[in-house]
Amino acid sequence: MNIQRKYSLPNCTLLLEGLSDITRAANFQELRPELSILVNAECYLSGYNQPLVGGREFFESLVRAVSAYAQEFLSNVTNPQAHNQESELVEFQKIDSNQHRLIVHSESSPENFESKPNSPQRPPIQIDLSTVQLFDLVEAVDQFFADTQTLPELSLELQPVTRRYGGASSAFVKQAIPAAVGVSSLAVAAIAFNLIPPPQVRPPEPKPDEQASSIPSVTPSASPVTTPIAAAAIPTPSPIAATTPASTTKPAITDLEALLNTVSEITDASQLRALNRQVYNQIHPAWTNRLGLKQELIYRVGVAADGAIVGYKALNKEANQGVQQTPLPNLLYNPANRAPISNEPIAQFRVVFTRQGVLEVSPWRGYFSTPEVVGEKITDSKTIKGLNQKLYKTVRQSWSGKPTFTRDLKYRVAVNKDGVIADYEPLNQVAFDYFRETPLPKMFQAIYGSNVAAPNNKEPLAHFQVLFKPSGTLEVIPWQGYQ
Repeated sequence: MNIQRKYSLPNCTLLLEGLSDITRAANFQELRPELSILVNAECYLSGYNQPLVGGREFFESLVRAVSAYAQEFLSNVTNPQAHNQESELVEFQKIDSNQHRLIVHSESSPENFESKPNSPQRPPIQIDLSTVQLFDLVEAVDQFFADTQTLPELSLELQPVTRRYGGASSAFVKQAIPAAVGVSSLAVAAIAFNLIPPPQVRPPEPKPDEQASSIPSVTPSASPVTTPIAAAAIPTPSPIAATTPASTTKPAITDLEALLNTVSEITDASQLRALNRQVYNQIHPAWTNRLGLKQELIYRVGVAADGAIVGYKALNKEANQGVQQTPLPNLLYNPANRAPISNEPIAQFRVVFTRQGVLEVSPWRGYFSTPEVVGEKITDSKTIKGLNQKLYKTVRQSWSGKPTFTRDLKYRVAVNKDGVIADYEPLNQVAFDYFRETPLPKMFQAIYGSNVAAPNNKEPLAHFQVLFKPSGTLEVIPWQGYQ
């Protein structure tokens, strides 16, 4: 079957398509099959409408050149592997401290990307990258090498750089600090440090015969930051070393499949129901531009137990191309505001942005059983009867006007022991569509300051089903559970 892998950063996306070698597959039904045969590789760079496209030869050359150039740029030690145009399809040239030229030779030049398709030999493609774009490309390559289910036999072998290409250690420190400041975050700079060999730490007044003749090579790690490398690169206190909290915080994971390969999955129906609402309440108000979609955008979204969106994957071509028309990139959890994702279980949801501007969220595998309301409940029959009457009176007094809907709006509404609304949830699609014609959003917002605030579940609650009928009739009955 066709398998797709995507490694996405703000300024760069690597998209790999291929097949699984069934002679090597250990389990044909595994959740995330191994991509062992690369058919097509695409590299999307911000500012360019067309991707770089090629096969396995192009992709292998790309990752070698990217890693070698990152080594050269951050160490200030010339690495000829980054400029080998005789045997490589991809090479880099440094323009200045913030501009870098990516060159792809004619064997992999795609049509309509700054090339002449009718010429006998198309000229090389030249793309100028900023330092931010370069490090996003470096991190995308690093994500690929951390993914053990994609081309597992492909490894990066950085060649040691001989002493004749080397520079002084002080030059490296001067080069490394501006580079780190120039990129989008110190964490990204630390990832790039992880891709290069650490320079030799020399004692004061070294003797020529004691100097190392080469820089030892290292293999990229799946971890964004490795303290030993940072310590070796800058042995004394510096602006980079002083930012330990920022550089040791893992970035948000956008490759959902890579995350699923390392954590368990939330399948409890009641927990999924609660998380489903949290996902909807995050995306719905953030989706402000709902016009212009020609096709539905469909995604598989990973969510932590506290509702944080930790990854997503496009499920159709339109979704891959139109992700910036959705709020998903901006809703990924921020490590600065939340503990890093480690081995936490995650839930999966199917999120659809429809052409009509309607948001649809549902569990990826559906519900294996009937969900229950999460949290402690008020069960005393006398108390429930009194709260039932109080809720009816409160809603009835706040509901006026002639309804425009033609079917019953069904909601689950929860109140605390004082009859104060603590939670409400639409139970059918028409209730989602016409919720503004009910007083529930205003009642909830008046108490919690937001219509999409997290429900109050810190105290026992009484739950009711509330029906708004097209005739103007209101019904409030004790909750009997989800249908």
